[in-house]
Amino acid sequence: MNNTLGLRTKDFDYNLPSDLIAQIPSHKREECKMMIMDKNTGEIENLKFYQIVDLLDENDVLVLNNTKVIEARIFGTKRPNGAKIEVFLLKKNNHQNEIWECLIKPSKRIKIDSYIDVANDFNIQVIEKCEQDGKWIVKLNYKNGYINEAIKQYGNIPLPPYIERKMTSQEIKNLDKERYQTVYAKTSGSVAAPTAGLHFSEEVLQKLKNKNIQICYITLNVGLGTFRPVKTDNILEHKMDFESYHIDQQTSNVLNEAIKNKKNIVACGTTTVRTLESVYKKYGKIIPINDESDLFIYPGYKFQVVNKLITNFHLPKSTLLMLVSAFSKREYILNAYQSAINANYKFYSYGDCMFLY
Repeated sequence: MNNTLGLRTKDFDYNLPSDLIAQIPSHKREECKMMIMDKNTGEIENLKFYQIVDLLDENDVLVLNNTKVIEARIFGTKRPNGAKIEVFLLKKNNHQNEIWECLIKPSKRIKIDSYIDVANDFNIQVIEKCEQDGKWIVKLNYKNGYINEAIKQYGNIPLPPYIERKMTSQEIKNLDKERYQTVYAKTSGSVAAPTAGLHFSEEVLQKLKNKNIQICYITLNVGLGTFRPVKTDNILEHKMDFESYHIDQQTSNVLNEAIKNKKNIVACGTTTVRTLESVYKKYGKIIPINDESDLFIYPGYKFQVVNKLITNFHLPKSTLLMLVSAFSKREYILNAYQSAINANYKFYSYGDCMFLY
């Protein structure tokens, strides 16, 4: 592939002190720091997230991703030797609720037809090994009800690997269950939270509604591919994973009307950006649809829908950092990141956020 921009993965690198990786959420969702940046000039200002209410008005339409994180990490023991195994659920088969694509760790001695016992009434049968990416296909066997109930009962919230805690108390586990989920989460299916949305509280949403700011929802189920590091030197050789999304009739009506009236579409999170831009690129408008996206947005991309963006601070060399660099300028974004480091902002999932306008 010809990289006409001359951009390499290393051009999206930066050094982050490890103590700035947020390990726990802020005391209150809306009290995290928020850096606001003019995407066209790179000019920045430091605020708190609750001030988003003052930055939006009735000429803005806010779009949120209402996906819900599932308890995707399941621990069990392999039959018959009792070896400890972790199964990380990734994606459900569209037609069979009990069939899942997953990662298995450790997987060296896992074979087709291996069984992993989770509880007396719940086990996992390995039925296929995928040809690439180290993924497996498994069948979840639950004797006492619906599979989703078993996942909820026996699974664990899948926190990202950069959240490293030596010991996790029950209090922290309960906090994760509440705070690694948006307050408007509705449709189960994600294995990671759409983290830009974690900053919204019910109070902030109500204040926005009181200002006559329209709020609508899409669903994109976040997969591991969103966070997969770019391993190719030429960014154009990176392949995005497919992630499923849904847009309903009401949201499509609101957004098409907003675009027609030249209102600002404010996307909360890179997942929302990719959903809206994927649909518009394919159909020339927003339509009600269930589909999948593997859209890779990097500098040079021309945005068709999104005018403003609420987003967290992303990992070095990630597709997410490339997306926000496309929304503004790579130099402006990297400068803003360095400014955030200097100001002791917290980074990644539980960290602080940016508002690009």
